[in-house]
Amino acid sequence: MGSSYDCDVVIIGGGIVGLSAAYALSLARPDADVIVLEKEPRLGAHQTGHNSGVIHSGLYYKPGSLKARFALAGAAEMVEFCKEQGLPHEVTGKLVVAVDETELPRLRALAERGREHGLPIRELAAGEIAAYEPHVRGVAALHVGTTGLADFPAVAERYAELSGARIRTGNAVTAIDRRADGVTVTTSLGEVRARALVNCAGLYSDRVARLAGDEPGLRIVPFRGEYFALSPGAAALVRGLVYPVPDPAFPFLGVHLTRDLVGGVHVGPNAVPALAREGYGWGRISVRDLAETVSWPGTWSLASRHWRAEAVELHRSLSHRAFTRALRRLLPDITEHDLVPAPAGVRAQAVDRTGALVDDFAFAQGPRTVHVLNAPSPAATASLLIGREIASRTLTALDA
Repeated sequence: MGSSYDCDVVIIGGGIVGLSAAYALSLARPDADVIVLEKEPRLGAHQTGHNSGVIHSGLYYKPGSLKARFALAGAAEMVEFCKEQGLPHEVTGKLVVAVDETELPRLRALAERGREHGLPIRELAAGEIAAYEPHVRGVAALHVGTTGLADFPAVAERYAELSGARIRTGNAVTAIDRRADGVTVTTSLGEVRARALVNCAGLYSDRVARLAGDEPGLRIVPFRGEYFALSPGAAALVRGLVYPVPDPAFPFLGVHLTRDLVGGVHVGPNAVPALAREGYGWGRISVRDLAETVSWPGTWSLASRHWRAEAVELHRSLSHRAFTRALRRLLPDITEHDLVPAPAGVRAQAVDRTGALVDDFAFAQGPRTVHVLNAPSPAATASLLIGREIASRTLTALDA
């Protein structure tokens, strides 16, 4: 590295994806000097620190997609990484439950997809559900044995430790100047000169790409995932992880039940449009973020196709009773008083110009730059593989 550079690679974004990239780079090229820039005062402050903690099996993902390939291998690799590093985790399995006869064709299609992926799938009749979840009701279910739980903020912190990268928190990126021989990133605390840049900015990935001079062809439209926790008494009604049969036309899994690593049970998420990229509640509004969302043609195409489903989500957001009613389809013994508000998350959902939801992981490259433009769930599950993918692309950019 020449004296005109501060580092070989600068990574924007200190979430689990950016830190996995730093870790993968340290393994692929141990002599590489890496700086990670994070605008918050701590690592993993947004999607990494606000997710369900589920190690996803890959059941839902289209065969051949990056999501499917990375989740299937990534789940096993994540369990091994947690074992090796002594990090909290558990392989719990999960149930996907059809609550009425209309959902049976979709449940059977999921079973076929799971077998195609090579997952350990067991199909359950109504009377067999109680052996796994005595208080859950349905007409049929699937049991998937490889689903589990991990402490993903702890995983991200371990990536940071193992990477040897220089971590600079409190550095919000304000400008990027790309030249033939490198990139200069201006932050709120100074400049960083690097030979290559990696954009893992999550909720701001499209904005960072444009700062670098690369038009991503999509926009991040934020969706807030709203959660409740079950009261301690009600938590005893749930043993593990319980999911409804998802609607394949909608990118979210529906309201589900997740027992965490310390014995609590989270319920959700509800998925509603956020009024800011960090809109963790209805009171958080960003005029800039809203303007970018409503000025993007794809937003209106998306709304025209999914407004009925989103109206249901909004109703559940605004009505505690409606949320409870949706949950009681799976767990009839629950009441409104059993639900305690819990912290929300915001999903960085990429939407293209036609209004199509970008369903797979999406990467892009420009001169001296690598952009991670879409990394929704199961990004945490697959973070070791995603990190290696980013590292491979970055080394290509460095060696160009």
